[in-house]
Amino acid sequence: MLRDYLAESGVASELYAKVPERANLVARLPGRGGGPSLLLLSHTDTVVADRSEWQVDPWSGELRDGEVWGRGALDMKGEVAASAVAIASLAREGFEPAGDLIFVAAADEEVGDGYGLPWLCEEHPEAVRADYALNEGGGERIELAGRALYLCSTAEKMSSPFRLRVHGRAGHASMPGIADNALTKAAPLIERLAAYRPELRLEEEADALVQTIAGQKLGAEEALALARELDPYAAETLEPLLSLTLSPTMISASGQRNVIPSTCEVVVDCRLLPGQTQAEVEPLLRDVLGEGDYDFEWIEGRGGTRSPLQTPLWDAVAGFVAEADPEAAVVPICVAGFTDSHWLRESFGTVVYGFFPMRTMDARLASRLIHSADERAHVEDLELGAECIRHIARAVCD
Repeated sequence: MLRDYLAESGVASELYAKVPERANLVARLPGRGGGPSLLLLSHTDTVVADRSEWQVDPWSGELRDGEVWGRGALDMKGEVAASAVAIASLAREGFEPAGDLIFVAAADEEVGDGYGLPWLCEEHPEAVRADYALNEGGGERIELAGRALYLCSTAEKMSSPFRLRVHGRAGHASMPGIADNALTKAAPLIERLAAYRPELRLEEEADALVQTIAGQKLGAEEALALARELDPYAAETLEPLLSLTLSPTMISASGQRNVIPSTCEVVVDCRLLPGQTQAEVEPLLRDVLGEGDYDFEWIEGRGGTRSPLQTPLWDAVAGFVAEADPEAAVVPICVAGFTDSHWLRESFGTVVYGFFPMRTMDARLASRLIHSADERAHVEDLELGAECIRHIARAVCD
């Protein structure tokens, strides 16, 4: 559908697929030469949706009261659509970029099964290599201390989950005294992780945000106290950016009710600050957990990258905000979650920002709708996003 839509405006595109049913679209306005390239990055897959929890069919795309309802409206089919509209409209207007303007609609981001951008970077690097890229992960408009701010993500934390395998001795559940229950031995380990409060520190993105709000440099503890005083949403946004985070999320033990487990596995969602390494953090975590009959194992380590702030792409984002919302300013932020941006940074040194402006829908509401029931995007924000992408493409590639 995207390929046909783009073709109507003279935009050529290719489908790249690891498996036929999971294709990635890469569209391109070729550059005339000598200028930087810009990639508009998005993904077409979504998380699941339970129809019983929604007011509408989550796959309907129903337009209601100026909003498009459906799974992925915010994350991130809205930006897919806006990117397609932007590059198609620029082509119809005869825009000839100095460097290539590329649009990527990747097939796989939410699950990370290897069908999307990482596969493209490895198998078809010539298709997705770019100097600059615009992705999801920012664009919210918030008001703090009397100032209107748009958040532009320039970094992201590392997804660094780990597994604890706790050992015991199996036995019949009717005679607990003859066994050594691995499940109950896991409980204090989980409690220690939940009780741990890591030392706070201000990374460069959070520091810039805090200085914009406070008008002066603050320490990490002072910054968090100020955020809590100003707005609960500000504190919710800032707190996970000041340290690593630990969230025990999964546990498995016995496969039968009447068997005391000899092994209990606990999976902990851990996010590290950009620049932190697993080797640096592991001794700290082992100290938090203390002694015990368990094994510690990292499951993966992805992301944790950042892009510089003083770039033509930053100037383009700031220029759009100055034009569209003169009373507002742009501030950098680190994404507490995870996006595809790091694949481009790691593969090609691409400068990648997350910015898709949202002015009509309240940022607090939007943050609670992503991956949740009744996800929806306001049409005015989709229009704003398309205009933003057009502006940035002209500013960076012209």
